[in-house]
Amino acid sequence: MTEQSPSNGQATNDTTGDIPDGSTISSLRFLWELVCFRPGLYCLDVALAIPFYCAPLVIGLVVRALFDSLSGDAPALFSPWTLLAFLLVTDVLQGLVNTAYGYVWVNHAFHLDALLRVNLLDWLLARQGARPLPESVGDTVSRFRDDVNEIEAAVEAYVDLTGKGVFAAIAVVVMLGIDATLTVLVLVPLVSVIAAANLAGGRLKEYREAHRETTGRVTGFIGEVTGAVGAVKAARAVDHVVTRFRDLSDARRRAAVKDRTFTEVLESFNYNVADLAVALILLLAARAVHEGTFTVGEFALFVEYFGWLTGFPRWLGRAVTRTRQAAVSVTRLAEVVAVSGPVVGDSRAPLVAHRPVYLHGPFPDVPVIVREPVHHLATLEVEGLTAIHAGSGRGIRDVSLRLERGSFTVITGRIGAGKTTLLAALLGLLPSQSGTIRWNGDPVADPTSFFGPPRTAYTPQVPRLFSEPLRENILLGQPDDPDAVRAALHLAVLETDLHDLDAGLETLVGPRGVRLSGGQVQRAAAARMFVRQPELLVFDDLSSALDVETEQLLWDRVFAGRDRTCVAVSHRHTALRRADQVIVLKDGHVEDCGTLTELLKRCDEMRRLFSASGTIANGMDEWT
Repeated sequence: MTEQSPSNGQATNDTTGDIPDGSTISSLRFLWELVCFRPGLYCLDVALAIPFYCAPLVIGLVVRALFDSLSGDAPALFSPWTLLAFLLVTDVLQGLVNTAYGYVWVNHAFHLDALLRVNLLDWLLARQGARPLPESVGDTVSRFRDDVNEIEAAVEAYVDLTGKGVFAAIAVVVMLGIDATLTVLVLVPLVSVIAAANLAGGRLKEYREAHRETTGRVTGFIGEVTGAVGAVKAARAVDHVVTRFRDLSDARRRAAVKDRTFTEVLESFNYNVADLAVALILLLAARAVHEGTFTVGEFALFVEYFGWLTGFPRWLGRAVTRTRQAAVSVTRLAEVVAVSGPVVGDSRAPLVAHRPVYLHGPFPDVPVIVREPVHHLATLEVEGLTAIHAGSGRGIRDVSLRLERGSFTVITGRIGAGKTTLLAALLGLLPSQSGTIRWNGDPVADPTSFFGPPRTAYTPQVPRLFSEPLRENILLGQPDDPDAVRAALHLAVLETDLHDLDAGLETLVGPRGVRLSGGQVQRAAAARMFVRQPELLVFDDLSSALDVETEQLLWDRVFAGRDRTCVAVSHRHTALRRADQVIVLKDGHVEDCGTLTELLKRCDEMRRLFSASGTIANGMDEWT
């Protein structure tokens, strides 16, 4: 059930859907819903699997006729050479069907994988910043890869099982007409495999969960270390990191060995039971041939069918095993959905929601929101906004503020005062417990979807760039307008830096912009914001990596356009001096609000902040 804030309708952080129980029945329902995404491809898959797996039926009948003809046990309807030619044609046709079957299945598998991954990514992108992932980022990546593949493999198992099942049904009917006793013996391995698979289901699920979890911890640790090499070296903690990595890898190895060993033992049981049954049946059939109650052709048919028929229990056991393993993967994917946002009901449902996946194109155009009069900003009012972090109990309480068009508002305060939390709650990146947000006097029901270009654009304290050309990092799907890009680079004071880059705007910046300096990363993120020409510019300590001269120039250029509205977290004098109003936060509350001059005269907290930076001692007159 999704709770609603009485004022602005935001969903709270603890409203999530039900995570599936991971049972076999639950997993089968999920697999069926996934199959329904591309039912035509699935049916074509099955339609090709059936003739591929049923080809031995024809081969067995031909072999029977051939040997009975050669032994004289039955009249020869066709010459041996004709029968051999028929066998060759059947084998060629089976190869062609196998090729088509493989092509269709690969196409089908890509569609299933793409649907799961696109839906999972969609929920992750909609996740509010305060919602933690179930595990590390590396573990989440492994869920995209390994768990999705596990689910797709379970669907594949049932396609194969269907073809094998049709073959088994027809083969049993033919064999019953020849010798009912021998045929019944074929069913014994089938019952044994089903019983063994059901008994082993709980342990199989336990080992697979442990394997997936330990793999996620290893990949997550690798990701964290890769992003913090400098910190590890500076702290002289290389040996400690290596030891920790060795411990995590050892735990993963033990879990993988248990999982793999148990799976292989179960598979071995399936194979050995079937092979023992084949040996027993062949002995009995050979005795019947010696006694004259069995023709050589019938014996050859039984041998041909046994090799394939006794494989059906193995395929059945494999399908049951993969269903159990898929149950673990479904639960792990549902955990990501459940923490990414409010879900009504079963958290598996969003994973199989049907949508285009565009594997072959033509790809859709990136939607661009056209600026309309409704996007225009006159005033932005916040009343009684409260947003508390669930884990720490820290946040902001009862914050109110008002922004006018063309104004510059600076939010300042000590570390932990709630500055970033205020921006996040205002923009819907963090769920709020109470408060009202009004855009031009109209209440904002869902800040998460409301605050975005062309209404607002946001640059966080630690911007994220992608391993793409600088141009793509600025546009992020926007139509490439050279004039708009040039203007954005100018506002961000980034145009001169292009001369120092290897390929200018086409320079690959590397993961998280590692080929750029900290200031260039922040200004690239600012250019990304400027190119969208939003009504409201929101900065979270943009100048933290900029020198004083660059920051001064940036603000000069931003406010050269008198109609720009801006709110920024900052403690820099350049920004504070320009501000139309400064909001001082202390312990999550608004301590005071006014111009810098007014606050320095009456607000002790503001004076302490300046005193800590040496401003008052060095130049009080400058501000008063």
